[in-house]
Amino acid sequence: MERKPKDVAVLGAGSWGTALAMVLADNGHHTRLWGHNPVQIEEINRSQTNQKYLPNISLPKLVIGYSDLSEAINEVETIILAVPTKAIREVLKKIVQFRKEPLTIVHVSKGIEPDTLLRISEMIEEEMPLGLLKDIVVLSGPSHAEEVSLRHPTTVTVSAKNMEAAEQIQDLFINQNFRVYTNPDLVGVEIGGALKNIIALAAGISDGLGYGDNAKAALITRGLAEIARLGAKMGARPLTFSGLTGIGDLIVTCTSVHSRNWRAGNMLGKGHNLEEVLDKMGMVVEGVRTTKAAYQLAEKYDVKMPITTALYGILFSGIEPKDAVDGLMKRRKTHEMEDLADILSLNSAN
Repeated sequence: MERKPKDVAVLGAGSWGTALAMVLADNGHHTRLWGHNPVQIEEINRSQTNQKYLPNISLPKLVIGYSDLSEAINEVETIILAVPTKAIREVLKKIVQFRKEPLTIVHVSKGIEPDTLLRISEMIEEEMPLGLLKDIVVLSGPSHAEEVSLRHPTTVTVSAKNMEAAEQIQDLFINQNFRVYTNPDLVGVEIGGALKNIIALAAGISDGLGYGDNAKAALITRGLAEIARLGAKMGARPLTFSGLTGIGDLIVTCTSVHSRNWRAGNMLGKGHNLEEVLDKMGMVVEGVRTTKAAYQLAEKYDVKMPITTALYGILFSGIEPKDAVDGLMKRRKTHEMEDLADILSLNSAN
């Protein structure tokens, strides 16, 4: 498809931000990739590589690295926010200092802020003055950066309160390798993308314990039920969780060695403690923070989330993984379709 080249800033030069910068550059856009490490940015501009995060991948020439945030966002209309959830407020505060003109912000991280229990779009709304914020769009779905950078077929979803903005971002990213759908359910897309990381941690623990495919299949399906229960209570549409940001993202994150949440869980299952795991990972594991937030949300909305509760016990209360699994298996008997009935009744009430 023909498109007019645009200047776009991608904030966050990790694996996902770099992969998305490649997609934009493949589409002919002048792509500014900002990172806080000057040595990494120098490598990007000198060698067209980002070896720490995407080894042996050559970046398109239209990807230019920036270590100065004010320069990176100067005169661009669209910013791709690809920093970890815990860094979002800090980066937004800096954007407010440097910008006078309104921006469209596309967030591509997957998390919920503990304690405030805000989704990322709500965090952006809280930090950005109305005069500086044109639209907020979320891009989410089953998409490992490693495979996107190899230009393997990938499908994602974009959502926004203003669906015209979502369609503009769809046009910005879509190409023959990177297919982009739209979905009007902003809450569902954000909740599905965030909470799947919890289930991926649990799946990794199960694999680390050697429990096999039966256990992982149970975790994925029962995990989806938990996500849909909480999402429906928060105003999401249950059907969203049968799509890319629900079951699609769950499958890829719970079954792939590319998944840092699965890898972290796998190490926990093999006996490493959380501090050791996070130190060895060397990258942010969003599922850890999100587990705390989801546990708090379950209490707030009075939603049963047994897998989330068990994982919270492992991460923050020192419960042994095997004991947590035993506790899940010993829960009182129930009817599988009760969950579906509860979710559908919540949706009709909304």
